[in-house]
Amino acid sequence: MASQTETIMDAHKAYQPAYNAPPNTPGPQLASLPIIDISSFLDPNSTDSAREQTASLIDAACKTYGFFYLTGHGIPSSKLDQIVSLARQFFSTPLPVKNKIKRHDAGSLEGGDGARGYQGIGENVTQGRRDLHEAVDVYREWDHADKGVGEGGEGTYKTLQGPNLWPTEPKELEGVYLEYIDRLKGVGKALVHAMGVALDLGAPAPGKDGRHVEDEDIFVRNTDQSFWVMRLIGYPKLETPLTEGLSCGEHTDYGCVTLLLADPTPGALQVLLKDNKTWINADPIPGALVVNIGDMIERWTNGLWKSTRHRVIHRGEGYRVSVPFFYEPNFDATVRPLDKCVKATGGVPMHEGNTYGEHLMGKLFSNFYN
Repeated sequence: MASQTETIMDAHKAYQPAYNAPPNTPGPQLASLPIIDISSFLDPNSTDSAREQTASLIDAACKTYGFFYLTGHGIPSSKLDQIVSLARQFFSTPLPVKNKIKRHDAGSLEGGDGARGYQGIGENVTQGRRDLHEAVDVYREWDHADKGVGEGGEGTYKTLQGPNLWPTEPKELEGVYLEYIDRLKGVGKALVHAMGVALDLGAPAPGKDGRHVEDEDIFVRNTDQSFWVMRLIGYPKLETPLTEGLSCGEHTDYGCVTLLLADPTPGALQVLLKDNKTWINADPIPGALVVNIGDMIERWTNGLWKSTRHRVIHRGEGYRVSVPFFYEPNFDATVRPLDKCVKATGGVPMHEGNTYGEHLMGKLFSNFYN
């Protein structure tokens, strides 16, 4: 029987993403994101050579693209299909049903915390423009510190300190998603471990387990209470000129690594190559997750691995659904350039470092139209 990765590789043979060649470039040009099997970092019996081979592929992908397809994650395709189907069912419910879990500003009398819950089309903002999609955001529960009282008084919440607002229709969504999140946390841990190996940071030394010890487990330690985010996103077909807004505007992700699941819609997710002018399509491959690195990895590596700009322009048929999972640092993790990466990039650190929570809060306050 073919393995999950072999099946995905067969599907990849016919895959040719669109490539926008620069003007006056002779002949057709194609670019494709690499496919990387992470199973060696999930299997405790895998060999060192298998892990080193995987780590080498991750290093090349992060330097060249900042994006790649991930296979060997062990999550059955039937489960991935169920996740997309449940999200689609929620977005098909009437607006009054969706608004039962509407996101409200932190401190509001409606009980919002400024981040969790449903956002209607045009409420999310990228680069000052309304994005033409709807979404539900859920986060790790606020369990790393005490909660305060919101500005609205007792019973209101400070930013990010409220409960998750899960859809009640379909009723099985919450349970299925919580199980899926647990699986993704395991994949995220394996991936950031592989990234530490890819940077050749060295095996952990006995007795040294602090968060800032620069060995191959540094990302694992700083994500062991990952302040993860899960988004359910629905994209209606764009019918307006692009000057009036995109499905999701050009941006980088501001955390650690993103594990993206999307329906089969082609030509929607677009990735900017390192020439900063050429966009390629990151079309879904059945059974694979699309991975990209975020701003915190760029900061940790001092720009050796850069987070890649991407956007969504859905002009295809039907209603597109995607479910990204953002595997982030711990809320109180301090992210600053690694010494080895500073030396490898010219000796000048790109940032003095701050906590992920400080970075996240700054982003949240510019994410939504009131």
